[in-house]
Amino acid sequence: MKNRIAQVEELMRHELANIILREVEMPEGAVVTLTRVVAAGNLQQARVYMSVVPDEKGGEALKVLSQNIYEIQQILNGRLKMRPVPKIQWVLETATAEAQHIEELLDKIKKQG
Repeated sequence: MKNRIAQVEELMRHELANIILREVEMPEGAVVTLTRVVAAGNLQQARVYMSVVPDEKGGEALKVLSQNIYEIQQILNGRLKMRPVPKIQWVLETATAEAQHIEELLDKIKKQG
């Protein structure tokens, strides 16, 4: 069952990335990357984690995706040949921004040393 969930997660990430790229008008200058999908064990819901560059556009991108969630879900339901298709929940990835901040701090320390 674990393998099936991992396959569904990867398939959803791939399909949702294509849908967002082709079907959704993102805020100008925002680059959205779907980092991972975490599906519930019963495949009823899935959290879709995304990172947005620049960080300041994260809120805008999340708002656009939330406003279009119904249409995105409908397109996804049509593309995936499975039932049920997990319900999407958007989550802004903070781990990427935190890692970048840590890298910047480490660089700063190296330069001072």
